Amino acid sequence: MLKKILFILALAISFSACQNQVKTTHKDVGVLIDNWHLAATNADIDSYFSALAENAIYIGTDASERWTKDEFYSFCKPYFAKGKAWDFKAFDRKIYFSEDGKTAWFNELLNTWMGVCRASGVLNMKDDEWKISHYQLSVTVKNENMKQFLEIK
Repeated sequence: MLKKILFILALAISFSACQNQVKTTHKDVGVLIDNWHLAATNADIDSYFSALAENAIYIGTDASERWTKDEFYSFCKPYFAKGKAWDFKAFDRKIYFSEDGKTAWFNELLNTWMGVCRASGVLNMKDDEWKISHYQLSVTVKNENMKQFLEIK
């Protein structure tokens, strides 16, 4: 009986530790993404691009905007050099993790100069560090404005 109680106690402690680790990881990933957005606001190109994996892909709002990390760097460099890139502020973000805890994905709503945008992304853990592997930004259109939007498009 004592062995059963000790086993259940160990299992409960282990489960509790796992839950705490996920909570911390959620916070860590959220902070990384917030700091990444802040680096653009502050035109800190080194911090901005160090958050991206070497094989990262950035998809922008225009259908032609699908960049590798190097291509996106070349596009961004003139904006960052002026001391002001863009200012995205997340106000609603959901983060999810793979079972092994080495992949995270998220979606977020952002206040931007374009109004509210939606973005999603994928991060991977490499050498005990999260890196953004994929980010996609899209402009939101309210359903009641879709007909007008389609006429413009």
